[in-house]
Amino acid sequence: MKVIKSLKIAAVALAASAVTLSASAQDNTLLGAGSTFVYPLFSKIFAEYGAKTKVQVNYQSIGSGGGILQLTNKTVDFGDSDAPLNDEQAKKMGAPVLHIPMTSGATVITYNIPGITKPLNFNGKIIADIYLGKITNWNNAEIKSLNRGVNLPDLPIVVIHRSDGSGTTFIFTDYLSKVSPEWASKVGKATAVNWPAGLGGKGSEGVAGLVKQTPGGFGYVELAYAVQNKMAYGNVQNKKGKLITPTISSTSAASNVELPADSKVSLTDTDNPQGYPISGFTWALIYKEQKYNGRSAGKAKEVLKLLWYNVHEGQKNCAPLNYAPLSKSALKVAENILKSATYDGKPIL
Repeated sequence: MKVIKSLKIAAVALAASAVTLSASAQDNTLLGAGSTFVYPLFSKIFAEYGAKTKVQVNYQSIGSGGGILQLTNKTVDFGDSDAPLNDEQAKKMGAPVLHIPMTSGATVITYNIPGITKPLNFNGKIIADIYLGKITNWNNAEIKSLNRGVNLPDLPIVVIHRSDGSGTTFIFTDYLSKVSPEWASKVGKATAVNWPAGLGGKGSEGVAGLVKQTPGGFGYVELAYAVQNKMAYGNVQNKKGKLITPTISSTSAASNVELPADSKVSLTDTDNPQGYPISGFTWALIYKEQKYNGRSAGKAKEVLKLLWYNVHEGQKNCAPLNYAPLSKSALKVAENILKSATYDGKPIL
């Protein structure tokens, strides 16, 4: 019981890197780790689920890369990532892993310009050129051309990015790779990249904190973090030429796509004229075969029941926290994936 108590304390402190997690804990304690993108939503759902079922869910908000590593090491019951596993990551897992869509959200462009409260407008080229270190000042002509009537100051842009392996970074760099050939060739898309410019912050919390405390700061975070922290965030021009404000509605428009059977799909640079162009799904990750590391059938069933709750009753928490609920077609895909999970070769649900 001392081990379980220490894990609960660590979860509150979010000190995941200093904790050795154990997926063999008793059946009414489930361990997860990964995406900071989805953390505000998971916190609400898991607290609600615990109150209803007495099942304690300890989720470590350590970034998608950390969640993938913890699942690879089989030290958690589930991971969560805003990027699907790549071939190398899937191979390291050593067994098939299921991707269950949980929700979709917007990655927003946030900034700290003293005296500017009106939402600014950006396009893909400007965003990419700022992160490439080519646009370095807020009164740059290209920024001013999209923001006529705004008195942009002669202030250096302080570029801020994630320092950890991040699914939010994957969504962001996936978008930049689509809208900027130079970014695609020089940097590319991944959960962690060699940033041409800027300061690194750990987690969405770290990026939000750095932008807030840095005059001239410019970064990217999930919409929920920007709203909760009362941060300024901008409109982004989509491929149809429309300036789109990141909202639940515009995120839903971007995510209104037919998911493949494995649910792995990119939502960035959407064709939907009403869609926000830097949107993405987040996926819960579990092993398809749940009998491993001495896990009980009871533990496996509790994991599946939790994720089933997430994509059903838990969806009511999405909109109040600025996430887009799963569409009916996405929910159907999620259900089919969950039903494919097995214990000793037999379906769990």
